[in-house]
Amino acid sequence: MLTIATAQPGPYTFDITTTALLVIDMQRDFLEPGGFGESLGNDVGQLRCTIAPLAALLADARAIGLSIIHTREGHLPDLSDCPPAKLRRGAPSRRIGDPGPNGRILIRGEHGHDIVDELRPLPGEPVIDKPGKGAFYATDLDALLAERDIRSLLVAGVTTEVCVHTTVREANDRGYECLVLADCVGSYFPEFQRVGLDMIAAQGGIFGWVADSAQVRAALPATPVLQPSS
Repeated sequence: MLTIATAQPGPYTFDITTTALLVIDMQRDFLEPGGFGESLGNDVGQLRCTIAPLAALLADARAIGLSIIHTREGHLPDLSDCPPAKLRRGAPSRRIGDPGPNGRILIRGEHGHDIVDELRPLPGEPVIDKPGKGAFYATDLDALLAERDIRSLLVAGVTTEVCVHTTVREANDRGYECLVLADCVGSYFPEFQRVGLDMIAAQGGIFGWVADSAQVRAALPATPVLQPSS
């Protein structure tokens, strides 16, 4: 068992054999110019500070064979899985499904829908395509975690107050213990980042724990103890 003694609101203990790193929606459409995030009037540069620490954590997690799962938010080309209320968001000419510099915005299979190059999944790392904000909604994530006997989640990705928060709340309801990596999750709004992290750890960890990725990396073993994730 490994323990992150300085996690908030208290020590977080986990068994790496039943833990997965869940990387949420680190997609070009959210992190690069021209995508859905920018179409809503956001500064995508606010999210890019998560890339370097997450890349370092991914390297360490891969080195010991930790289970790694990625998610992507996006929709079918005919938009049949996109609710009207969601479809109406954004500038009139830059909404989900409209052409953008990286292809149709937030559409599965388009260049912008995929994960940024710096964090590209390796062969054997599952990628869960989800139509909603939460990673458990209309996906087989729960079944995949059960198949791997996963009970704890190290959570990274964007955005903190939307897809990360929704996924952590869904995971909490299902009995998973979540540690959110403060420097590996990001928001377009600094105040949302701060409050979003505070809300997770509030009231004795109402949804989970919070710690920096450096604390987790320091706790990981120096040599492989697991088979590579597949």
